[in-house]
Amino acid sequence: MNIKPYVVSLMIMGKEYKIACEPEEQEDLIYSAGQLDAQMRKLRDSGKVNGADRIAVITALNLAHELQVAKNQNAALKQSLNECLTGISHKIENVLENP
Repeated sequence: MNIKPYVVSLMIMGKEYKIACEPEEQEDLIYSAGQLDAQMRKLRDSGKVNGADRIAVITALNLAHELQVAKNQNAALKQSLNECLTGISHKIENVLENP
């Protein structure tokens, strides 16, 4: 059974955008649009950047940078966790082999 995607109406910087999404993604899309709108308005209100296109691109770059930082942190945490689990596994093996 095919579920028809929802069309969600979003307001970003005073403009309406209609975006199709899966029903289970609707809440996250609305939240994300709100976050994007807030960041774009904050950048605009700072007075450092003029023009909607420039504001959108700089906001996208800022968000992409935040995402990359989070991915790098996630990879480092994953590596650290794997090292800890390997250490624990070796300790368990040693205990089982030499009671």
